[in-house]
Amino acid sequence: MIRKVVANADVALDGIQDGMTLMVGGFGLCGIPENLIAALRQRGTRNLTCISNNAGVDGFGLGLLLETRQIRKMISSYVGENDEFERQMLSGELEVELIPQGTLAERCRAAGAGIPAFYTPAGFGTEVAEGKEIRMFGGKPHLLEHAFDADFALVKAWKGDEAGNLIFKGTARNFNPMMAMAGRTTVAEVEELVPAGTLDPNAIHVPGIFVHRIFQGTHYEKRIEQRTVRPKNTSI
Repeated sequence: MIRKVVANADVALDGIQDGMTLMVGGFGLCGIPENLIAALRQRGTRNLTCISNNAGVDGFGLGLLLETRQIRKMISSYVGENDEFERQMLSGELEVELIPQGTLAERCRAAGAGIPAFYTPAGFGTEVAEGKEIRMFGGKPHLLEHAFDADFALVKAWKGDEAGNLIFKGTARNFNPMMAMAGRTTVAEVEELVPAGTLDPNAIHVPGIFVHRIFQGTHYEKRIEQRTVRPKNTSI
């Protein structure tokens, strides 16, 4: 068995250089690799292309890297709750490729499955279709979309073992499993790291063969983008 454990986030990011393309797991702030993002900011790596559903919020998640101008291009499905993302996009400071969320997911999945390209009807008749090959299937136009090509995939899981097997919890799974399978080098941070053989094989979401480095993260904030609550009913 290959032991894939590294000491911390900084060691896990070894090899990431300026100008690389990174997949970053999460949806909003749910399931984001908090430790790895913070370590990237400390490293000061620049001119990055980041593939992620969105870019966190102002001051947290990938928003931290937008603040320091470390991201050159974002490939996302929406801007989200990040005012700085919106400002940089509208001013032309940040290159942005907005694509349908399903297409984003499938481009990740295709990369992990070794499928170079696929056709989808999503985006036909919009700016998304500009410059792309179009073919008819079943009487409907479809766009040719290419699988992503990422140097690194940075993901976050609930549990993992020393061999890199990962288990996600609830909605924090989101884009993490398909990104974990798609990066040339996949780095996983986990809330709980256990010895190999501890996890129930039937519960594993991502087999360790896809993961190259793993470490136990610390001090997770798990912020919520928009917290909406109603007053407690004290009459019951």
